[in-house]
Amino acid sequence: MASLSLEELRLKADDIRQDVIRMLESAGSGHSAGSLGQADIYTALYFHVLNHDPQNPDWPERDILVQSNGHTCPVRYAAMAEAGYFPVQELTTLRKFGSRLQGHPERKKLPGLETTSGPLGSGLSQACGMALALKLNNEQHRRVYVTTGDGELDEGNNWEAIMLAAKYRLTNLTAIVDRNNIQIDGLTEDVMPLEDLKAKWEAFGWHVLEINGNSIGAVIDACDEAKSITERPTVILAYTIPGKGVDFMEYNFHWHGIAPNDEQALQALKELRTLRGKIVSEGE
Repeated sequence: MASLSLEELRLKADDIRQDVIRMLESAGSGHSAGSLGQADIYTALYFHVLNHDPQNPDWPERDILVQSNGHTCPVRYAAMAEAGYFPVQELTTLRKFGSRLQGHPERKKLPGLETTSGPLGSGLSQACGMALALKLNNEQHRRVYVTTGDGELDEGNNWEAIMLAAKYRLTNLTAIVDRNNIQIDGLTEDVMPLEDLKAKWEAFGWHVLEINGNSIGAVIDACDEAKSITERPTVILAYTIPGKGVDFMEYNFHWHGIAPNDEQALQALKELRTLRGKIVSEGE
């Protein structure tokens, strides 16, 4: 991918958030909060971090990105379209009959997807298997990234994968946890407390980084640091704002699993297009 400046990356993340709103409005269903909150992470991945080629999705030297929290696929679809994997116009077919853009990513439907996700908690295990296979094949220069939700860590098989990755020293594996503190039933610390989350991952043998997940520069720096860790896998605890960029969605767990209606989408798009009033539209 062509190198973009940080300011260009921030504008790209805003484009991706607008895409997400349009997609969800058109679909009439889907997951708003996590998709908007992860826009900076996916912008960093697709436009700076990943070694990939949208014109050749099966390129043998590509890095691998596994999306374990597949319900937030709108942000991944939007990032992929903006990167050139398929036309941006196709985004409004989300969740519609016959669309390649299923409500959870389906590997055989869309070039550039490495896994089919749906059941929460399975992505980290899949990523561990891929990272181990690359290591056994002396291809550890290819990296595996996996994004997970924090509520998803309630699933026990995550912790089996975390143990396995540490045992086999999968240094080519980087996990990114979307630590937005919400899940479908409420706040994570009310549903099933996760803290001290950093200490838990460290106790399982991982190198742990804590960052502002809504800072593209911080995401890039953390991914760069992960490449320098030679003894253990790395997890990035990315603290994000659910619904980031849309005032009435931010921090509200009720937006975890619902889409905006036409009026709400119009309001959200106005906020995003004007960067919350920092840009004055013509005629105003």
